[in-house]
Amino acid sequence: MSAQSTVYYDEMDSPIGTLTISATDQGICHIHFGSTEFSLPILKAWLKKQGIKGELEHNKEKISPAIEQLTEYFLGERNHFQLPIDLYGTGFQKKVWEALRNIGYGETRSYKQIAQAIGAPKAVRAIGGANNQNPIPIIIPCHRVIGSNGAMVGYGGGLDKKEILLQMEGAIEKIS
Repeated sequence: MSAQSTVYYDEMDSPIGTLTISATDQGICHIHFGSTEFSLPILKAWLKKQGIKGELEHNKEKISPAIEQLTEYFLGERNHFQLPIDLYGTGFQKKVWEALRNIGYGETRSYKQIAQAIGAPKAVRAIGGANNQNPIPIIIPCHRVIGSNGAMVGYGGGLDKKEILLQMEGAIEKIS
C-alpha cells in the first residue's frame, strides 16, 4: 500500500462478539475484537505503527466480502477463506503467519511445531510473539496454535474466544 491511502472498516456481530474489520484496496489488513467505538483508536495506533498514512472510511461495501465469508465460517458453512489480504509485519512475522494459514480447519499445532515448520526450531517464544501480533485473527488462524501439552495458551481475543473457535471447528471437545 502507498504511504497515503484509504483504510475502510465496518463491524459485524459474531458468536465471539463484535468484530471490527479493516481493509485497504489490496485486501483485509486488520481484524479487532470489539465494536468500532473501541477498535478505531487501536486501529489508528496500529496504522501509525505500520507507517500507514491515510483516511479511515466506514464502508460496508468494501468490507462485505469479509463479513459474508466470516458469517459462513461462524455458521459452519466455510472452512477456508478466499479473501485478498494486505499483510503488515516483519519478515519473520509474515513467515509465521503463512505457516498458520497452512493449519487446516479443525486442526491444531503447537508453537514448537510452527517453529519447526518455518525452520527455526529454537524460536518457540518468538513464534508466540508473532502469533500475538497477528493482525488478521480468524482468517489467519492463530487460534489453532496451542501449547505442546495441549493446553489453551495465549490468544489476543481471550482464551474464551479461542476455545469457542476451536470447539466450533471440532478441534477440541466442548468444555463445560
